[in-house]
Amino acid sequence: MAVLPSLHAQEAVLELDPAQTHIEFTLADVLHTVHGTFKLKSGTIRFDPTTGKASGLVVVDVTSGNSGSGSRDHKMHKDILESWKYPEATFTPVRVTGRVEAQGESPVQVSGIFKLHGNEHELTLATTVRMGGDRLTASTHFVIPYVE
Repeated sequence: MAVLPSLHAQEAVLELDPAQTHIEFTLADVLHTVHGTFKLKSGTIRFDPTTGKASGLVVVDVTSGNSGSGSRDHKMHKDILESWKYPEATFTPVRVTGRVEAQGESPVQVSGIFKLHGNEHELTLATTVRMGGDRLTASTHFVIPYVE
């Protein structure tokens, strides 16, 4: 998911690889559960391992949302996400809390601003980071409440 030159440098820089980044969603419905995906456009996260200060931008292509049902996806893009008007969702990190170990798994919190449908929301992501050599993988999940 990301290449990390050094965690003990003054600033660590994570470049997210769109081809290796998986963004999945689950929507519980009364009849069944819907699963789908979005694609990453780009992503860079910079953070100081000493202070936790972070910056950068993660950009998700909202127009790529796909649940496997053309009619459901049409409604999702037209009536709910309005992806023609809001084609991107972004996350701007501001702080990383916790220590990322040089090898193995590390639990960290990544706080920042999540922007969806033109609205900004403060968000803290409980993230599991796995280091292996110069490669980092991370996984997180969060709930977006549906508001009409």
